[in-house]
Amino acid sequence: MSALNVLGTPLQPCSLDPLTGWFRDGCCRSDPHDAGMHWVCAVMTSEFLEFSRQAGNDLSTPRPEFAFPGLKPGDRWCLCARRWQEAYVAGAAPRVVLESTHLNTLGVVTLEQLRDGAVAG
Repeated sequence: MSALNVLGTPLQPCSLDPLTGWFRDGCCRSDPHDAGMHWVCAVMTSEFLEFSRQAGNDLSTPRPEFAFPGLKPGDRWCLCARRWQEAYVAGAAPRVVLESTHLNTLGVVTLEQLRDGAVAG
């Protein structure tokens, strides 16, 4: 059975450029080894990138040793569900692509919260 998104339909890729996902296959899905639960497909904003940096996770700086290009506003990236929730509470959450956000996310945040900042897939 293929992975489902928060709408209950097949999970769509989030981004191939930059290549995202726990498995670096473009999809926001994971396995039990992913403690961060990288399930939320989000469109980066300057505000969120700064929020994440201040929270101790600099997503803007390239890290070639990890094949990480660094993100810029407009990039799509699979975020940790709890980090997205923290940003939501702080008013800094990036927009969400519902079709590319894994169903498991609903164990952390509500569909209504995700819809608040949803963009078209």
